[in-house]
Amino acid sequence: MKSKSPSRRPPARIRLPLWLWGIIAGVGLVLLLALSVWLFRAVQGVVASFDVVSADFSDTAVAQPISQTGQLTPGAPSVVTTQDAAALISSEALQPWQGTERLSILLLGIDQRCDETGPTHTDSIMIITIDPLGLSAGVLSLPRDMWVEIPGFGTDRINQAHYFGEAYEYPGGGPALAMETIERLLGVPIDYFVAVNFDAFVEMVDLVGGIDIEAPEAIDDPTYPDRCYGYDPFSLSAGSHHLDGQQALKYARTRATFGGDVDRAGRQQAVVLAVRDKVLRLGNLPALIAQAPLLWQTFQNNVRTNMSLDEAIQLALLVKEIPEGSIYTAVVNYNYVYNEVTPDGRAVLVPIRENIRQLRDQLFTPPIIPTPVIENLPALMAAEKARVAVYNGTAVFGLAAATQEYLQQYGINVAEVGNADSSTYLTSQVITYGRFPNTARYLTQLMRIPPLNVNDGTTPPGDFDVLVIIGDDWRVPGSETPTP
Repeated sequence: MKSKSPSRRPPARIRLPLWLWGIIAGVGLVLLLALSVWLFRAVQGVVASFDVVSADFSDTAVAQPISQTGQLTPGAPSVVTTQDAAALISSEALQPWQGTERLSILLLGIDQRCDETGPTHTDSIMIITIDPLGLSAGVLSLPRDMWVEIPGFGTDRINQAHYFGEAYEYPGGGPALAMETIERLLGVPIDYFVAVNFDAFVEMVDLVGGIDIEAPEAIDDPTYPDRCYGYDPFSLSAGSHHLDGQQALKYARTRATFGGDVDRAGRQQAVVLAVRDKVLRLGNLPALIAQAPLLWQTFQNNVRTNMSLDEAIQLALLVKEIPEGSIYTAVVNYNYVYNEVTPDGRAVLVPIRENIRQLRDQLFTPPIIPTPVIENLPALMAAEKARVAVYNGTAVFGLAAATQEYLQQYGINVAEVGNADSSTYLTSQVITYGRFPNTARYLTQLMRIPPLNVNDGTTPPGDFDVLVIIGDDWRVPGSETPTP
């Protein structure tokens, strides 16, 4: 049986240079297609000299100036040459991505100010999902003021998850608790995280020579916060603008528009798109490659991830195969949340869970692979005389019994119901112990279970032939089954 397990998250953490965060951050936006291989080659030698690295965002690096010609300025620290680095790239890293299951990456913008060394909040949250088989990707932005359940800490704003994880030494720290929180909210697994602070963001934009954006409305924010809890006023007229790193950061962070936090989430996606567009211009490649070693030194304290270098390279190679028309973006806006004030006076956004579930299904659920239409499938299923067990892998009480009644209407011989080994299954699964292809096919049609979620077992843990494990994606049609 499959179940959600922390083992699916690679434990190693390797700091990657900023251009790679551009690739990862734009993974749902073609992941900086043209740079994927060449820039990885440029810094492999430097990265290979480090084992496990975990930035604590407590000592921000200061970038050395970069000239307009792409050359490092005098006085910059010595680095490994790009020729030496390119020669050391792993041959395995350039192999195609081998996984077939959908995977998701959590992107976190860390709100670190002044000389802070303690726990930090997340200022921006994006989830990127990739379907390796269907060659599609989706990007979803969440407003930081969403009122959600944080495992072990009660209900709070979603940007508190990272803070609590750091402050209370949650296993895996702030990113791990943020991943668990979003998994619970969306009902989808998160495989990787990338956390970037303000310094990395600013330098990424400056590195590509600034970005071009189209502001849909004028912005006037006299109380925009500076880095040390003061004010740094920001204003921008509607229309086309070229922004440097600091201006792009303000554009992505300000909430001084009518839509507030929701508008801001949309602007953050627009900035990622703009960076991607700028990097894809081939004229930027030589300068980026020349500066890659310096970037490694500059940003080693500004980025955290649980993604290995080989995985990042393989993902970049995978995503470059995704057609631009198969990349979808969405923002959790006021169609999915509503304003509320907590008893202690905090303004929050309460999720409309059914609407969010529908949005999730559009972006994160792979289309059901069509199964052959067999007119006499019920008769073929009955002839197999398979005994079916239904185990509840969710926190919804009584879901297994309700599912039993539903399946029995269609002639399924449900011989046993019970609870699975975990209540955190995200998707439903079918496990067959022996040859019962028509029973498995009928179950996938009745419960809309993707054929990829059908597996073979060896020894059943009970007196049955086929096991159905119910996940959070299943609700009995026409029932009033409560939301977990």
